[in-house]
Amino acid sequence: MTILGIESSCDETTAAVVVDGTKILSNVIATQIPFHEKYQGVVPEIASRKHTEWILPVVKQALEEADCTLDSIDGIAATNRPGLMGALLIGLTFGKTLAWATGKPFIAVNHMLAHLYAAHLSREIPYPYLGLLVSGGHSIICKVSGFDEIEVLGTTIDDAAGEAFDKVAKFYGFGYPGGVAIDTLAKNGDPKAARFPIPKINGLGHEYDVSYSGLKTAAINQIDQFWNEGYERTPENIAAAFQETAVTILLTRLFKAVENTGLTTIVAGGGVAANTRLRALLEKRTDLTCIFPPLKLCTDNGAMVAGIGYQYLSKEITSPWTVNTSARVEGFRKFGRR
Repeated sequence: MTILGIESSCDETTAAVVVDGTKILSNVIATQIPFHEKYQGVVPEIASRKHTEWILPVVKQALEEADCTLDSIDGIAATNRPGLMGALLIGLTFGKTLAWATGKPFIAVNHMLAHLYAAHLSREIPYPYLGLLVSGGHSIICKVSGFDEIEVLGTTIDDAAGEAFDKVAKFYGFGYPGGVAIDTLAKNGDPKAARFPIPKINGLGHEYDVSYSGLKTAAINQIDQFWNEGYERTPENIAAAFQETAVTILLTRLFKAVENTGLTTIVAGGGVAANTRLRALLEKRTDLTCIFPPLKLCTDNGAMVAGIGYQYLSKEITSPWTVNTSARVEGFRKFGRR
């Protein structure tokens, strides 16, 4: 079964053709970074306009690179949640219209489930496992029992990890995107330059929940309080110290979930899953099987949408033409297609 996947939840316009949920024939990604760089963040109106301009040529290119036509496509999948409403509407409307006009089955896809599925595009992964889903908008530790069976064990009670990276990078002028800039600078810095506090939830959330607002405040407004004597305050040292704490916050909760659930396979997804320090510390745990998607599949892409779309459509699960977009994931502790 050959599926066309369309993703437009934020600032990448992307389409892909995937066969049987694993074989990627094409994966075209048109990034809007140059248009948002001067604002040091995604501007929703600009994102929507660029999606409108690019979606048709991106889909055409995906079909051309896959050496196929719409006649050889068996189904169409498009992201409908969560994300920027205007951006989501472009991809979802295009996907639904294309499916309706060509008589193809259509499925609306949860962006978060697609990110967790990304690692499945390159290898077979048995269920259940622990999922670590980290991006600019989400920080989630979850138990994954199936491609659309997710139980959220922990999430952020305030800011997402990726958002904290972006805000700290913006404040210090490290560059955009912030996560990439901090990761690059940190390679030449010393993580011991500052000792930022690890937040204690203390009953404010579940035992696997995380918090990043305090770390963000400490790194931006209270850095003098936590800076260690003898270290030069260079961009590299600031980045390394911040990144070390940010990653430690995540892994402390994740390893607690490993201990309590007995699950020893961890699958990561989302933009922050590309962070080299996160990958290095996880890979140090030789008692765990840690699986990451290829770097190109960590950020938003159509291949992950087409891949999980295959799982639905092969079971004859489709979405009604009335399906709409949603800025948030439905349900707080459990979410899936239903």
